[in-house]
Amino acid sequence: MSVTDQLGGPAARGPLPGTGGPGGGPREMAARYALLPLRLFLGLTFLYAGIDKFTDATPFSSAMDRDTMEAMLEFARDDAAAAWLADLALDNPDLFGNGVALAEMAVGAGVLFGLLTRLAAAGGALLSLSFWLTVSWSTDPYYFGADLPFAAGFITLVLAGSGPLAFDSLLAARRSRQDQRLFG
Repeated sequence: MSVTDQLGGPAARGPLPGTGGPGGGPREMAARYALLPLRLFLGLTFLYAGIDKFTDATPFSSAMDRDTMEAMLEFARDDAAAAWLADLALDNPDLFGNGVALAEMAVGAGVLFGLLTRLAAAGGALLSLSFWLTVSWSTDPYYFGADLPFAAGFITLVLAGSGPLAFDSLLAARRSRQDQRLFG
């Protein structure tokens, strides 16, 4: 005997009231586009962060020049969970700084446009986790640091994919049409 039978009623059938049926109601629409704000926020933020590092005549703007980056890493190094990562960045500051800026732009563009979203989001999660393990590790309380929430957002996109309004969807549809033509 089911729980609904025990409570004296039949099991619910069909769509939930107010949802408008399969694929058409406000709940379905909200669920379909739920990842879009996350993609927009993470994509724009990381794209801007990468571009901002190259907007001055030097490789980094005055807000984040090489000296500032080195001072920040040296300050955070002793309390970092991955001090070896801070040391690696301090040993190769130009390579590290330019590499991070280019990676941020690639991650930002991929997530923003929904192109290779899972790969871009994995890169973003890796960047965010490395920032957290070096610079943000000693932030107390931990929720004052932005790197861990960024990592959680990127991991969500790794697991869920791009959602609608993404080049990934267009490419998948194109591959599907090609497969139908080839395999019939």
